[in-house]
Amino acid sequence: MATPPNSDGANALSASEKKTDPVPGAIQEAKTEKVDAIDLSPPDDELVNPPDFKGEVETNNEIPSPQVLKAIENYTVFDHVGKTHPFKSLYSGHNVARRILVIFIRHFFCGNCQEYLRTLTSSITPAALLGLPVSTFIAVIGCGSHELIDTYVKETGCPFPVYADPTRRLYQELGMVRTFNLGPRPAYLQNKSVAHTVVSGIVQGLKQVKTGLVTKMGDQRQVGGEFLFEPASRMLETPISTPLPDDQERGGAVEEKCVTWCHRMRTTRDHAEIPELMEILGLDGDGEPTQNLKRWQKALTARKGTGLTMASQMGRKSLDTTKITVAPEADI
Repeated sequence: MATPPNSDGANALSASEKKTDPVPGAIQEAKTEKVDAIDLSPPDDELVNPPDFKGEVETNNEIPSPQVLKAIENYTVFDHVGKTHPFKSLYSGHNVARRILVIFIRHFFCGNCQEYLRTLTSSITPAALLGLPVSTFIAVIGCGSHELIDTYVKETGCPFPVYADPTRRLYQELGMVRTFNLGPRPAYLQNKSVAHTVVSGIVQGLKQVKTGLVTKMGDQRQVGGEFLFEPASRMLETPISTPLPDDQERGGAVEEKCVTWCHRMRTTRDHAEIPELMEILGLDGDGEPTQNLKRWQKALTARKGTGLTMASQMGRKSLDTTKITVAPEADI
């Protein structure tokens, strides 16, 4: 599967897109900036949950509407070299998997999210996704500077593409909000303590002092979530044939996508657990058991997200394709 088309040139936000990265601990003044005529006022969640909010955020798992997706499809994300991509190109287009799970993490020094990706990729690998009857892949988006992506990938060993949304516009429009509350300890953290994840993030930040990236990690209060994009038709068979190079240049037909399942974090360590992701993706099994059996048992039964995916259809198709018709033995 090819990487989404790049737009040339952009190693940094244009003058109209630039937004000062928040300094940890500082109180930011409310500002309004314009990017492509879109209002970048502070997210509405700040009105519901003030910057010093300590509890679980008031959010829900309502599926984003087609109108919302249309409004944000051209929002810019950056890859690891600073090239820009329309958000829609991550989940829709020629040579893009038909199903894409987009995982929104917190800032790039968040030890909790890093541990989440380590646990996730030990069970959900590119090879496992390739074995599904409908092409499926994963993309990760963080809210810091794209200049930290390579370090982040090296730290987590993440085999999936990582992008940056430093303006947090996607987080805002998709209903993800902000909090400092830790919440209950999830299974995916294994046996890592709070001190371990915090110190890990601090050490990573100190390593970036000389590069000037220590304050470009992203908003520390921002929490993320997971969104599964699937064909709007829900058809298992690809309705559009693979285009020839000339067809791509002319902008041939592209399969429409929608969000069929989503989960928004309520605390800083509230990502959907691995068994739930494997279930909605249609993968067999529950993943690698974590070291704490009590939390693992909870992860096996509890479900955080909302929606109905193509996984059940895919399961039936897999059963159909494995049936072997055995001819009756001829009489001798």
